[in-house]
Amino acid sequence: MITTDPTTNVGMVRLLITDVSDADPLFTDDEILAFLALEGGVKRAAAAALETISRSELLVSKKITTQDLSTDGPAVAAELRAQAKALRDQARQDVDDVVGGAEAWAISVVDFDPHAAYRVWW
Repeated sequence: MITTDPTTNVGMVRLLITDVSDADPLFTDDEILAFLALEGGVKRAAAAALETISRSELLVSKKITTQDLSTDGPAVAAELRAQAKALRDQARQDVDDVVGGAEAWAISVVDFDPHAAYRVWW
């Protein structure tokens, strides 16, 4: 059983890469969680998943023509890579929209205790 609930991060990644078949999923939930951990966002994780599928397509399908049937693994792989690039561009734009086009930064305000170094805390 895989997570296909689109309100979860795993479900959102599955939705973006159309991996929603319980019968024959492309990735396990753990693999999608790994993409999320590695990439730090749903769209970037989906892009990484598409790139992984693309590499598999290149390795397995190749370009084959026999009689009246043909497959073009390299073309499919190229389209998957284009989709991955589009998702990465969208993720980058999402970040730019949030921070107004500037580089992300943050500041924390903490209480200052000038005697903290001289106190014993145990």
